[in-house]
Amino acid sequence: MLISLRIRNLALVDDLTLELGGGFNVITGETGAGKSIVIG
Repeated sequence: MLISLRIRNLALVDDLTLELGGGFNVITGETGAGKSIVIG
């Protein structure tokens, strides 16, 4: 299970840290917002 996700210097993302809690987590957003970049 993922607890934390940190992304640095990927495509348009300079620095991003996601703290995920237990259970079901969903990432949503508009088309072109970068969800695929974060998940990929």
